[in-house]
Amino acid sequence: MLNITPVPALRDNYIWILHDDRVAVAVDPGEAGPVRDFLNQHGLRLVAILCTHRHYDHIGGIARLRELYNVPVYGQPHAENPHITEAVGEGAHFSLLQHEIVVFAVPGHLNDHVAYVLDGQHVFCGDVLFGAGCGRNFEGSVAALHTSLQRLAALPDETLLYPAHEYTLLNLPFAARCEPDNAGITARIADAQQCARDDRPTLPCTLALEKATNPFLRCDQPQIIATLRRQRGLLTSDALSVFTALREWRNDC
Repeated sequence: MLNITPVPALRDNYIWILHDDRVAVAVDPGEAGPVRDFLNQHGLRLVAILCTHRHYDHIGGIARLRELYNVPVYGQPHAENPHITEAVGEGAHFSLLQHEIVVFAVPGHLNDHVAYVLDGQHVFCGDVLFGAGCGRNFEGSVAALHTSLQRLAALPDETLLYPAHEYTLLNLPFAARCEPDNAGITARIADAQQCARDDRPTLPCTLALEKATNPFLRCDQPQIIATLRRQRGLLTSDALSVFTALREWRNDC
């Protein structure tokens, strides 16, 4: 049986650990120590690392983990990420822990960003999509980021999303500003606040929930468009213009 466990790291990162009762795969290990401790606690052997992109809080622990376990590292190669041993990009597919993984290229946060789709049901999306939000556009175009999110949004509603940061409660107030009459956002704020009180993660989340409460996946909604016209002087309401205005507004918040 496959288990997927969030291991907290750094300030607000999650290292997602895929494991059965014997072996494990780590996704975006920004630190080595939390992974090592989890493996030792559960009697697991690390067999692979999945890397979504090259930011240090996603790769900072890889070198030490490879010293300890000498495992392959999957990811899209980049000159600033020397850790990749198994180059994967758009459309690549391979098996780990007897489960099928398909790679989506999802640029827009960084050009080397990929997402890993496990069994068509679980998406490890790094910093492209967050709970109620999305990543900043550090490299490439905002249009590429929008396209990447739309690609993820086209997956089945029951798909589970595994972002790399616990940002949900930070993102929801912005979502509420964009769409103040959205009862789903109000309910999600209450749920996220309860998770914080209970020291529980808000993740993973379903794609259906994101499509109902994440403004970056709701660029066709009349209230969001009206809010952007009032708050940001939006002139055109095509999806990319709305998305761009949302991302720029969020950058300023």
